Amino acid sequence: MKVAVMGAGAVGCYYGGMLARAGHEVVLIGRPQHVAAFNRTGLRLQAQSFDDTIPVRADTNAAIAGGADLVLFCVKSTDTETAGAQLREHLRADTLVLTLQNGTDNAERLRGVIAQEVAAAVVYVATEMAGPGHVRHHGRGELVIEPATRSREAADALIAAGVPTEISDNVRGALWLKLILNCAYNALSAVTQLPYGKIVQNPGVPAVIAHLVAECRAVAAAEGVTLAGDVDAAVRRIAETMPTQYSSTAQDLARRKPSEIDHLNGFIVRRGQALGVPTPVNLTMHTLVRLVEARQAEQ
Repeated sequence: MKVAVMGAGAVGCYYGGMLARAGHEVVLIGRPQHVAAFNRTGLRLQAQSFDDTIPVRADTNAAIAGGADLVLFCVKSTDTETAGAQLREHLRADTLVLTLQNGTDNAERLRGVIAQEVAAAVVYVATEMAGPGHVRHHGRGELVIEPATRSREAADALIAAGVPTEISDNVRGALWLKLILNCAYNALSAVTQLPYGKIVQNPGVPAVIAHLVAECRAVAAAEGVTLAGDVDAAVRRIAETMPTQYSSTAQDLARRKPSEIDHLNGFIVRRGQALGVPTPVNLTMHTLVRLVEARQAEQ
């Protein structure tokens, strides 16, 4: 397959790198400093069981995605419509676009921008960009994909590349479960600049996480969402399986970049207001992250 990664950050580089390592043609669309490194020396994929440098082609222009069978759409939720508009004129009519993003509504928003088939994917992976062109994998890597015309083809390619992948009829419930996990941990990791394993060891934190999760579950119930899996077990598993991982929100703040907090705890707050569900702890965490962002913007 020809695979294009739109948004070649930590998540996109990990999954794109795994597919490239398995022999697929992978092109990366990303920021100039990473693109320069990819084209100069390749993509360095430092996983738990290997450390490889993989030849790839990269560009800052979405035109490089032309002819792709599959697009891994990995931009920040704040950039979904803009990136989709950049991409749409370069894709074939039968290209499958997988949204590997935080939040629950990116696939729906992207469908309003491009004509190609869009399928949501739920991502469970711990990664970071350790430097230009260098992605470091800390753990996990599962994907849950929404059914679509070419979902089976994409899933088979990912599985053969070493990525645990399943197709689910309840991706909405899986996306909401992932949203709850993000709401439980992301803001706490961001405002403390601590990894998940250290966060949960502090007094009071388990109670705060429990309140965040309870509010999210109440909003999900009001939305009519059937959550996929055991929520409490999934929350515990994050700290157990990714103890050294910093949240994507923490990584954004550390790099003084805008975060996705409006699409995480902020989304829960907005939906709670619309549905009459109180969300005071999510409001607090959302406000704290926004305050840090505002302080950084002034410095």
